[in-house]
Amino acid sequence: MNIALVLSGGTGTRIGSDIPKQYIEVGGKPIVSYCIETLAAHREIDAIQIVAEPVWHDLLKESAAQSRKFRGFSSPGSNRQLSILHGLEDIRKYAQDSDCVLIHDAARPVLSARQISDCLNAMEGHDGVIPVLPMKDTVYFSKDGCRITSLLNRSRVFAGQAPEAFRLGVYLQANRNLLPDKILEINGSTEPAVMAGMDIAMVPGDERNFKITTREDLERFRSLVAQKERDKD
Repeated sequence: MNIALVLSGGTGTRIGSDIPKQYIEVGGKPIVSYCIETLAAHREIDAIQIVAEPVWHDLLKESAAQSRKFRGFSSPGSNRQLSILHGLEDIRKYAQDSDCVLIHDAARPVLSARQISDCLNAMEGHDGVIPVLPMKDTVYFSKDGCRITSLLNRSRVFAGQAPEAFRLGVYLQANRNLLPDKILEINGSTEPAVMAGMDIAMVPGDERNFKITTREDLERFRSLVAQKERDKD
């Protein structure tokens, strides 16, 4: 069984909007609905769990209404990783330890079916999978954030993307092991897996699968949607 866990509990304050960025309408529907629709349409995704505040549940139900794969909502935590843990705990009520959970951000609307398939297919023989992008620029390390300490080999440094896939049981335990305080220091979904010594494979990421963080990102997505609409005409 493959379960998609959509993280839609963030506030998105950096974008300067009155509402969380994932609920801003683009092309007549909220940003979060784009990834939900892609996940729901994918034949290898069996269930969808969404982390979101109760005030947005009705709106999200509209996005998920056409799919019988929607299984329920989970409560957001005080940080992203606690939100993931809440989702994992709820998923474990209807899934098995050997099942796969695919974690995706609501603010990454340009998710492709191919990226989902690549992650799920690469799970064979591994505890998890993360899509990555190679570093294009020279990468430096600084101990104090003010001066260059050393040069990193960019051929060995990668930028992580989403969705990230994990075996439910071992990944759930990896997160539980970080309670109560360490989990508050986690920034990326794969960090608990690496800390727990899980075997995480890498697959090529997708440059188009960007995360909407700034106003410029939002305008970029609006342009993409508008271009698609023009192409239909």
